[in-house]
Amino acid sequence: MRWFWIDRFVEFECGRLAKAIKNISLAEEYLQDHFPGYPVMPATLIIEGAAQTGGLLVAQCSDFREKVVLAKVSSARFYAEAVPGDTLTYTATIEALQKDGASVQVLVHRGEELLAQLELMFAHLDGEFANKILFRPKTLLFWLRALGTFQVGRLPDGNPLPEPDWMRQAEATEAD
Repeated sequence: MRWFWIDRFVEFECGRLAKAIKNISLAEEYLQDHFPGYPVMPATLIIEGAAQTGGLLVAQCSDFREKVVLAKVSSARFYAEAVPGDTLTYTATIEALQKDGASVQVLVHRGEELLAQLELMFAHLDGEFANKILFRPKTLLFWLRALGTFQVGRLPDGNPLPEPDWMRQAEATEAD
């Protein structure tokens, strides 16, 4: 099972910025234990939502061909708790992009209130991991569509972000 800590993208600017939202529901399993009688979304899951938002933004820069992983949480400041009924907005901005990875700043808001501020470092896997499959192209394309990436995504010139041809070709040939 894969865990997704964002529900959908509301903005996606190729190579620059991505905004995603996460609606927190009391029905989410982890809230039964964290904490009994006082449900709070753990900070680690907020970080994971920030990493998913920023990681997909970084991965798109290489047309999703590079394997992008969270390498380091350089800093994380939390100013309030996230509770059931909240809608979190993750705004990820690429600060620096190099051949081997990227630095991303993520602001997490609840409405107008700043909930958290993070600096994340992402790495591109290479060497012995270069040929490892993290996601089948068909599966990744399915989730990118479900998150609304191509519905809201825009290229630097303002044109719509297209689905990668290589993923669509793989989807057409991959068995279920």
